[in-house]
Amino acid sequence: MRHVIALDVGGTGMKAALVGPAGELLHQARHATGRERGPDAVVGTILDFAAELRAHGERLFGTPAAAAGVAVPGIVDAGSGTAVYSANLGWRDVPMRRLLGERLGGVPVALGHDVRTGGLAEGRIGAGQGADRFLFVPLGTGIAGAIGIDGGVEAGAHGFAGEIGHIVVRPGGTACPCGQHGCLERYASAAAVSQAWAETSGSPDADAADCAQAVAAGDARAVRVWQDAVDALADGLVTALTLLDPRTLIIGGGLAEAGETLFTPLRAAVERRVTFQKLPSIVPAALGDTAGCLGAGLLAWDLLETSHTDRSEVTI
Repeated sequence: MRHVIALDVGGTGMKAALVGPAGELLHQARHATGRERGPDAVVGTILDFAAELRAHGERLFGTPAAAAGVAVPGIVDAGSGTAVYSANLGWRDVPMRRLLGERLGGVPVALGHDVRTGGLAEGRIGAGQGADRFLFVPLGTGIAGAIGIDGGVEAGAHGFAGEIGHIVVRPGGTACPCGQHGCLERYASAAAVSQAWAETSGSPDADAADCAQAVAAGDARAVRVWQDAVDALADGLVTALTLLDPRTLIIGGGLAEAGETLFTPLRAAVERRVTFQKLPSIVPAALGDTAGCLGAGLLAWDLLETSHTDRSEVTI
């Protein structure tokens, strides 16, 4: 059975899989990232985990993986296959593609940005199937985006395409670590909603899921907090759709787990704001927390199928 190795590296945990030619999950595994042990230890854990997957695939299918794909957070240099920087993992300039290739016996390795690889999977085999242009926006600790065009995902000239979380929606507002004030992710991320609801409710341990439950129960304070976040998100999304004209907006991440508690007011807020723009479909992500891993697998298969002379340069 031909298969590839797929790794989705997160701040606290790694998801991994052996992925078949049609994007099917043949085997899944998870491992702690171990960032408390430092960036070098994290890299070592990734390499060891990949080697374990390679050995498991050989035992299962009698043949080694044909390629590997890995999705990492932070800044990714597509040309060199380097994980340039990750605040969560503490690393800088890690030659991930080369290191993984060497550890896996010389197989080709594709390196991708975690949100863009998740968007690639949602576009091809998830909620964006059939859409020639889509925008994937996961609402987690922060907010990022993946711009899908004709089956691929746009990285941009410098690797920063899709950073919708740093669109300024409230000029002069809350300071953002990026250096601006009033960024979208300071108002509409799961972390922002958690903070706002903890302050409003007087419960330091309250989070966005608690806020969503309180909204569903009719708590007026929660409704105000939630609507503030929805309005900020709608402002950011309308800016994005004005520039990109996507056919579909795919919303994922922790806030999307609230279901229609999020999507009903969000669709209404976006519709109120559009004028000449074409209103896109606004749908929940379909693949959940497997999107990044599946996207990494798709990257690996793309690597094998490309006709480029240097196939190791396929990244997003």
